[in-house]
Amino acid sequence: MGAVAWLAIGGAAAFVFYSEKQIAAERAALRTFDQRAREAVDALADLRASQQAYVAAGQGTDFWVPKVAGLMESTTRTLSAIRASAGNAASRASVDDAASSLTEFAAIDKRARDYIKAGQLLMAGDVIFTEGGQTATLAARYIESGRLSEHQAFDASEADMRKQQAAALAAAALVTVLVLVLIGVARPAVAETVEKPVEGLGLAAAPSPSRDVLLREPSKREATPVSVFSARAVSPILKNAANLCTEFARVTSLEDLTALLGRAADMLDASGLVVWLGTPTGADLRPVLAHGYSDQALARMPTVPRSANNAAAAAYRSGTLQIVLTQPGSSAGAVVAPLLGPDGCIGALSAEIASGGEGSDAVQALATLFAAQLAAVLAAPPEAAPVKAASVS
Repeated sequence: MGAVAWLAIGGAAAFVFYSEKQIAAERAALRTFDQRAREAVDALADLRASQQAYVAAGQGTDFWVPKVAGLMESTTRTLSAIRASAGNAASRASVDDAASSLTEFAAIDKRARDYIKAGQLLMAGDVIFTEGGQTATLAARYIESGRLSEHQAFDASEADMRKQQAAALAAAALVTVLVLVLIGVARPAVAETVEKPVEGLGLAAAPSPSRDVLLREPSKREATPVSVFSARAVSPILKNAANLCTEFARVTSLEDLTALLGRAADMLDASGLVVWLGTPTGADLRPVLAHGYSDQALARMPTVPRSANNAAAAAYRSGTLQIVLTQPGSSAGAVVAPLLGPDGCIGALSAEIASGGEGSDAVQALATLFAAQLAAVLAAPPEAAPVKAASVS
């Protein structure tokens, strides 16, 4: 069972690791797309200004015509590179439209040069400042539209990946809790199975002489088959979490539960914990227990509507772990784990992480573990859970 728990935790950690690598690769591709898009927009601006210089007093067409041709060639290559790095169909379509506009701009440029060769400078200027300028501006807008589509696609992909990560971590935490419960249930059953044969043989009343010989004579003791178990190092965090989960399962009073919240806050390195429970109608959340806040502060905390735009309401609605990242200089980060009972989500456990550790897998897993234990306590029937009745009152 311990191996199953470690496999679940390791699988969740591996999934989070590889998904983070995938997000980093997509973010790098987005940065490349942005850089090339900016280069293309700047090149279109230079192309428009260089074409307008045909009819301006200065260096003349002998200087500007080759410059415009070179700019169109480099802009065409840049658009081809942008299309190759595009990650969705909408952005590729926008880049294709920009390439078509550039082709149209080349045709307009040829007409303007023909007018200039014929000495019709007014006609050339009309073509350049109307058709040429509008076409270059339209191409730049198409590129900006493709850039916006690329950003929207990346944001949607990242949000979906974050949901999958939260689901994987929640599943690993659930497997770990089930393993701890099964170990606690199996241990008394194994002890009872071992004791009954001994009592049936009458060995419990007095030690057997042959048993004394086995214990005292080294030769006979070495011949006795012995099962050897290799010792494995157990993480102190996991051991403390197991002890705390056991204490949650044995809690009988509100004072004991509040003290256990303090221990949970120490393990999470949290400056404050708040337990939110849904009202009987399920319309909103209200704080019922807290650690790190005074009674007056707890009393002043308002109820949170189920539809509110915050992490506690989101965890209550979706039943998934919510993470609020630290904002430097403004607010601390937080982790909000849903309290999942047999009938669905009954509330949420919010932990304010002052040290910026809300992104740690260990902190998120511990918050999920403690929320599962609190849900088991608070969702129990009234006659079996006096703590719930005391907290609600």
